Amino acid sequence: MFKSPNVAARVFKRQILAPRPGASINFVRQFYENLVPGCTICDIDCPDHSFRKFTDDGQYLVSFSMNMQDIIVFRPKWLSYSFKGENCDHQTLAQKAKKFDSFFTHLYSISLGSSNESICKDFFLYLENHQFALFATTTQTQIHELASIDGTVLGFPSIEKITFHLVRLNDGVVMDEKSFRNDYVSLIHNMGVFLHDNLLCVFSLRYQTIHILQVQESGNLVDVRSIGPFCLEDDELFLKSHSQCSEVVNKSRSEESVHLSTNNIHHQQVTQANSFLSGIKQRLLSFIFRKAWNEESDPSLRVQHLKKKFYYHFQDYLDLMMSKVQFLDRQHLLLKFGSVDGGVRMADHHLAFFAVYNMETTEIVAFYQNPSEELYSLFERFYDYFHAKSREPLHANFISSHSNNIYALEHLQIMKSKASSLSQYMKKMLSSLPYTCQSQSPSPYFDLSLFRYDEKLISATDRHRHSTDHPLKFISRRQPNVLKFKIKTGVDSSNADGRAKRSSFLFHPYLPLVLSIQQIYMQPTVVNIHVRL
Repeated sequence: MFKSPNVAARVFKRQILAPRPGASINFVRQFYENLVPGCTICDIDCPDHSFRKFTDDGQYLVSFSMNMQDIIVFRPKWLSYSFKGENCDHQTLAQKAKKFDSFFTHLYSISLGSSNESICKDFFLYLENHQFALFATTTQTQIHELASIDGTVLGFPSIEKITFHLVRLNDGVVMDEKSFRNDYVSLIHNMGVFLHDNLLCVFSLRYQTIHILQVQESGNLVDVRSIGPFCLEDDELFLKSHSQCSEVVNKSRSEESVHLSTNNIHHQQVTQANSFLSGIKQRLLSFIFRKAWNEESDPSLRVQHLKKKFYYHFQDYLDLMMSKVQFLDRQHLLLKFGSVDGGVRMADHHLAFFAVYNMETTEIVAFYQNPSEELYSLFERFYDYFHAKSREPLHANFISSHSNNIYALEHLQIMKSKASSLSQYMKKMLSSLPYTCQSQSPSPYFDLSLFRYDEKLISATDRHRHSTDHPLKFISRRQPNVLKFKIKTGVDSSNADGRAKRSSFLFHPYLPLVLSIQQIYMQPTVVNIHVRL
């Protein structure tokens, strides 16, 4: 049943009616059907910054200077203005109100870059409960190396220095820093870093190492563990002691075998030192072996089954490299394995595997090949669990998905029914795993229970999109033919001469406030504000 379009009537109705248990937030979100950013202020007078996003609590707007050296933070405020005379409702907005300063208050600017380091504009993570933000600065990317150095994996580029800065957003104080040298971490759209509560996961592609850090209340980044070559804290100590014992044995043998040269002995020691598998690879191979062993109960057929399922593919499993990592909870990680080429380019045609790793027991507890019907069933039914949502703020936990929204589920089922190959469809859907952290906007205007829009042109996912000359329409879900509001991406761009146009949209998490940013090659950036007046 359609609710009244009058805001006062809906507020009065809220006073006399109580929502169903557990549905209070959904009940409140229905008010956004009446509170829409229907007024557009085109090409506002704003500073020449690269605007990144609103924090999930809506208190800050983060932007970067165009030279990628400084961070500029604003606080959103609501526009207030006054008119003199009569018929104020029919007056147009004053020109002085059509400025960026009328909607945002500048808090501070801090410099994180240097002469050879610049801020990565595509990376930003925010901790809701401690008011901290994580930024990254990098030097220039180096070319691929021709030989492996210090346990690195060939095929990945190298960055001389990657520094993560923990900043307190309230006053802009840099609380702590963590640097990685001659390494490669994918920072585009936060792909190589995942944040869950106060645990931070930084994945090194070049060293195939997962660094787990904890963000303390004091603002310090503390190393918890590293997963990759070693899984337990004493693994490295054990292997070094084993290596020392081997050196003693080799030395005694060299005294008995005088004909062996020193160079041959040294070569034998290096070969033995490099013969160990990494800790995570050993756990993976052990799980695959045990799984194949338990699948066949007949001892006479078990050897043939192991040859077919394990030994025949042993070299393929041995060549797998981790390409992406995410938290499922505080104990479990979802790992994606693939080829080295697939790890850098993230192409869909590469063979991919998924594994669930328990950090406490250092065991692989599940292993799937893409496509996997079992994993896709979990993906379809429990999609929200793959995002490892934070506990606060509450409105950030109501992002529409096919596991919590019937309209998103219908859209998924339509895509599934139209797919020519079920296997390729599942492979395409699962290729998005593991998910990137804080990549979706919690704005209620993306709630598919309230509004319908073209997801090819705009969605909750934080991505640049090709601009269109047509306005983006948000249509009421309860009244299918009623246009609630529309967003015009920019001013008249007929003089763009066919040049590529990109648009990005920054939705405030709960206010009827939207920034639309249009970028055209070799032309000034156009920023519009969409607001409810």
